[in-house]
Amino acid sequence: MRPQLQTPAQWRLKPLWLKALVFISSAMPLGWYAFGIQADSLGANPIEAITRGLGTWALNFLLMTLAATPLKHFAHWTWPLLIRRMLGLFAFFYASLHLLSYLWFDQFFDWPSIIKDIFKRPFITVGMATFLLLCPLAMTSTDGAIRRLGLPRWKKLHRLVYLAGILAVLHYFWMVKADMRTPLMYAVGLTLLLGLRAVWLLHKHRRPNRQ
Repeated sequence: MRPQLQTPAQWRLKPLWLKALVFISSAMPLGWYAFGIQADSLGANPIEAITRGLGTWALNFLLMTLAATPLKHFAHWTWPLLIRRMLGLFAFFYASLHLLSYLWFDQFFDWPSIIKDIFKRPFITVGMATFLLLCPLAMTSTDGAIRRLGLPRWKKLHRLVYLAGILAVLHYFWMVKADMRTPLMYAVGLTLLLGLRAVWLLHKHRRPNRQ
């Protein structure tokens, strides 16, 4: 007989440790940028490095959030579901900082210029739309919000995360003007995650009903 190996699903025994580790790890990129500012190690254009870096981390967390359900269905890992809410909130957190860095460091809160920029540059338009989609998801991420909305309505609302993911990748594509390899990598990752969900839903609907 093969020895019984501990699977990731068994990590549910210590969810607080898992959440604490994820929280600390998720805050580390912000600490790295704070250190980079102090050490002047962010390159010739630190403002651009911070703004783009925060946006990239927002996208990273968004894709990690989307990966939780496929990991459950296809790898039978349930532990990602324990941290999915935290990952989603960190995606919103870094997206908020990404937006704030643009409003503050790039535009200096010049609202007429910001409004003009939103309508003039498509990648800014898509970025703003992505952030607006993330706002109701973050505001309804609590157990109380689920009770008030009801689980079916809450699930329908939170399907906006798929549209947010698509728009976030499109925002990245349109923002990058030279090397497209990195945004292409994110596009492939998102396509894979959405494809796995589509495969699972198709399999679920084709499966005979069990009484």
